[in-house]
Amino acid sequence: MSEETVMIEVRRGDELGEEYRHGIAEVFVDGFGEDLAYFAKDPERLVTAIEHMLVLERFHVALIDGRPAALASLTEGGQEAIDHDARTLREHLGLARGTIADRVFRRHFQGNGPAPQAGRAEIGFVASSRRFRGRGAAKAVLNHILDLPGYDEYTLEDVKDDNEAALGLYERLGFREYRRRRVNHTRWSGFHAYVSMKLTQD
Repeated sequence: MSEETVMIEVRRGDELGEEYRHGIAEVFVDGFGEDLAYFAKDPERLVTAIEHMLVLERFHVALIDGRPAALASLTEGGQEAIDHDARTLREHLGLARGTIADRVFRRHFQGNGPAPQAGRAEIGFVASSRRFRGRGAAKAVLNHILDLPGYDEYTLEDVKDDNEAALGLYERLGFREYRRRRVNHTRWSGFHAYVSMKLTQD
């Protein structure tokens, strides 16, 4: 089925409500499961562990046939898209891995936002469901975000340089690389650098 014939609706996570939380978390794990595999190899276990931490009002979700198909977060200034509870992580991932997850999430997902600046926002956690890949859901959710009023500059931070599909999509939408941060663990991680991109609209 082509992109043009697919009916895609984009809604904010909190507008969809709590009954969508699990499905939204499934899309998150579809997108980032490989990065989270240390904590649990079973995708459903990961979903159960992390669904509580998604701040739904920060996520925009593309729906196909009423089911979450892609998502991305939108934050500005010190806003957080992730707010996890250490006890919940330990409950679902075990004491050791849950404790490590708490530290990793706190370090990488929280408290790292740029200083507030009028008109500037960060897009993050772009992910699509395996079931719906190739049907334009990720593009739809990003176009929806870029059409929102109040912003003229968007950034996408730390995209792996081997994620050619994502980087290509961002470039087609008008994003351009403004920073490249090399990593020292290429041998085991498989990528060489984190790429950050920016889009400025009139």
